Amino acid sequence: MMLQALADGILTGSIIALGAIGLTLTMGILRFANFAHAELITWGAYMALGALALTGTFAGPISPFSFGLPLVFATLIAVVLTAALALLIDHLVFRPLRSHTSHMTVVFASFGVSLLVRMVILLIFGGSAAYYSNELQIAIRVMPGLRVMPDHVFTLGLTLAIVVALHLFLQKTRLGLSMRALAENPDLVRINGIDTRVVVRWTWVIGAALAAVSGVLYGLTVQLRPEIGFQLLLPLFAAAILGGVGNVFGAVIGGLIVGLAESLSVLFVPAGYKMAVPFFILLAVLYVRPNGIFGALRGGAK
Repeated sequence: MMLQALADGILTGSIIALGAIGLTLTMGILRFANFAHAELITWGAYMALGALALTGTFAGPISPFSFGLPLVFATLIAVVLTAALALLIDHLVFRPLRSHTSHMTVVFASFGVSLLVRMVILLIFGGSAAYYSNELQIAIRVMPGLRVMPDHVFTLGLTLAIVVALHLFLQKTRLGLSMRALAENPDLVRINGIDTRVVVRWTWVIGAALAAVSGVLYGLTVQLRPEIGFQLLLPLFAAAILGGVGNVFGAVIGGLIVGLAESLSVLFVPAGYKMAVPFFILLAVLYVRPNGIFGALRGGAK
């Protein structure tokens, strides 16, 4: 029972971590809490569902997984469409507000954007649960008390690969270094002639891409509902704040901690209270260490 809860917690935490990375990047560089980020996860998941409806009949699943190449292509399409939506929202809403109003106004605007995106999803896809595939999977017995699905192994492996790739991008590339510098000291970045608008645009693209992948993986391992973003909102913020705003590695660790805490909590309290666990974690972190385990980056961008 404990081993299974640990495995489920790591799976959930890896999905939360992907979404939290995108959230912590935008919070660290733009310096506002973007509540619409959670709805980008939902948008990405449903964009993949729409793309899959056009391509899913041309190929079957790849054994032992429940999905095939159509979902892979649909995910790539979802990444592009989610990045496009994020750039559009920033151009129409956030960028004008960042230039002329306080950060709190931008935060409140993100609430409105999140509601708008959710209503658009409801209008297009309806409120019923949906699935990427109707294929049934048999859990693989790894050891006594522990069974895993092939899709779960794929999800964890893909998450690890993305985290490593993003780490190398931020450490080794000029754009990644510019993003880190902008989060740390925006004034110094501007003095050195770096175009902060380009860095901000790529921040949105990367954050939205990670949100889309996170949404697809969530839908692959659970199911699709328009409430995905709302259900993940508090865990995402808890993970980002726990790891330290702007810290990618911290967001990963924070996501795993939140996922494990949620999963292990059902061993001691009714499952209906599981949603409250991230809230208690968030309160505890804010009380004991407001800057998170690994500290927060300072900065902002126009």
